[in-house]
Parts: sequence; structure tokens; C-alpha cells
Amino acid sequence: MKTAHRIPYRSSPTDHARSSFAAFQARSFHVGRWRVTPAMLLFGFLLLVCLSPWGSPPLALALGLALALTMGNPFPAQSKQYTGKLLQWSVIGLGFGMNAHTALQAGREGIVFAVASIAGTLVLGYLVGRWLGISRRTSHLIASGTAICGGSAIAAVGPVMKASEEEMSVALGTVFVLNAVALFLFPIIGEALSMSQNQFGLWAAIAIHDTSSVVGAASHYGDEALQIATTVKLARALWIIPVALGTAVLFKTPGTKVKLPYFILGFIGAMLLVTYVPALQSFAPFLVRLAKVGLTVTLFLIGAGLSTKVLKAVGAKPFIQGLTLWIAISAVSLWVILHTVL
Repeated sequence: MKTAHRIPYRSSPTDHARSSFAAFQARSFHVGRWRVTPAMLLFGFLLLVCLSPWGSPPLALALGLALALTMGNPFPAQSKQYTGKLLQWSVIGLGFGMNAHTALQAGREGIVFAVASIAGTLVLGYLVGRWLGISRRTSHLIASGTAICGGSAIAAVGPVMKASEEEMSVALGTVFVLNAVALFLFPIIGEALSMSQNQFGLWAAIAIHDTSSVVGAASHYGDEALQIATTVKLARALWIIPVALGTAVLFKTPGTKVKLPYFILGFIGAMLLVTYVPALQSFAPFLVRLAKVGLTVTLFLIGAGLSTKVLKAVGAKPFIQGLTLWIAISAVSLWVILHTVL
């Protein structure tokens, strides 16, 4: 009986390149008393670029994404821990650049759009989710994140409906990918359509998911757009409470606690202080600049948090649902705003 001869495996140039890159990533260097890896050095360098005069929210997000998809984030736990807090403090700092009377007017103008878009998105999300055969919890999480304020809404609604970690990851990954696209795409569309600062600020607040990307896109478009977008978006964020309570009823989970977004109260407090305490007005621009730097770093950390693992966890059907909802709310709100808002 003849024995089969095995053909020896020969590594390809691609395999050799991958192993060399993995070896490079595993190396470490002594910098003073600390031992650092190439990923740590790149993280520090990119962070300095974000903090430089050339840094901006879109650039920060792009650099974070580049780091995550090449070397990987060397500080995943710390990034996750500080991202939310840094965003909240940055939003509060932006309040020192607002005028209470202007913000109140913007809030009144955006309330009708908020109610209509939130209700419409939740209903459409339910229908699309059933059509695609997505699990009820995952579908509701994606719809809630699209309707209100992205990851914050998902984080608030998820525990109420007792969603699993996998369901939360799918919803967060879907919303995050679309957020990243919106941050780059919306200013381009706004400029192409010659949208006013008022129009763009309102549109960004309604159609972009997370507060971080809303503020990033609006700050790139202009200061007036930033004021309107921030005010309207934070007003929308308060709808987390009724939506979470409604979720508890729909999914029959009584006795659950709903987290109140307290940083919104800090934003309102900062806005009232700078409006009615003249002594603070000379110091306010410094706080606003500091808040914008904080927002830029936040977007870098958010981008660095994206990985191929997160992208693979999303799946085709949840992403199609999220994309469908996002296109629908973006197109409808854009048409309405262009025809009704100056």
C-alpha cells in the first residue's frame, strides 16, 4: 500500500508580512522608566496631532479609526472609561458659549421636528426589523439609538429591556459606523446645498445619532450651527426618559431604573451662568475652547474604540436596518428643513 506524501506548506509573502507585522507590534521599548509598545507610541503621536492647531473633530475620528484598524488601541479599557466622561464635560463646557435666549428659540423650533422624527423612527424601526427578521430587542435598540442620541440611548434602554451583551454590541456597532460616516458626509452635503447655519444645525441634531458626532459636524460647519445643533440635540436626549419607560412597558420589565442624563443639566446651568452673570463672559471663551479640545480628544478615543471585532459583530441585517432608518430620517428631515426653515 502506497503512503500519501504530504506537500510541505510554503508560506506566502502575505503570511510573512503578517508575521513580521505581528512581531513588530509585540516589540517593546524603554522610554525612561516606562516600557512602551509601537502601538502606544503611535497612540501618543496621533493624540498630539489631535491637540495641535491642525486638529479637528473629523481628523481626530479618522486618526482614531486608522489606529484601531491597523495597530489596534493599546488602551481599550481606559479609552472606554474616559470617553463618556470627557464627552459630558465637553458638552457642559460648550454651554458657556451659548446664549439662553437664543437656545430657547432654537429649542422651540426643534421641538416639533423632535417629536415627529422620534415617533416616526421608532415605528419605522419596528416595521423594518420585523421585515428583516431581526430579534425584537436588537431591532428596538437600533431604532432607539437612531431616534434619540445613539450610544447614550442604547446604553439607557438596553438594561431596561434586559438586552444581552451581544445585542448591545450589535446595536452600538451599527450606530457607531453610521455616526462616523455622518461626521464626514453631512458638512459636504450641507455646503453642496448651500444650507444656512440654522438649517444645518437643526438637520445635524435630528439626523446624526450621537451627540459627539453632532457637535463635531456642526462645529466644522460654523459657530451658529454648533449652538443650534447642541441645544436641539440635548433637548432630544431628554426623550431617553419617556422612551425608556415605554420600553419597560412594552417588554414587561417593571421596576427598572432609568438613568437621567445629568450632564444636560450642567449644560443648561453653564448657559444660564454666562447669560446672566456678566463677570463670567470674559472667561467663557477659554472654557469653550477647552471644551472643543475635549470634544476632539473624545472623537479620537471613539474612533480608536472601533475594531474589526466590532464590525464583524454587527452583521448584515442589523446594519441594513440601521442604514435604512438613517437614510429615511436624514432624507425626510432634510427635505422638510429646506422647505420650512430659513
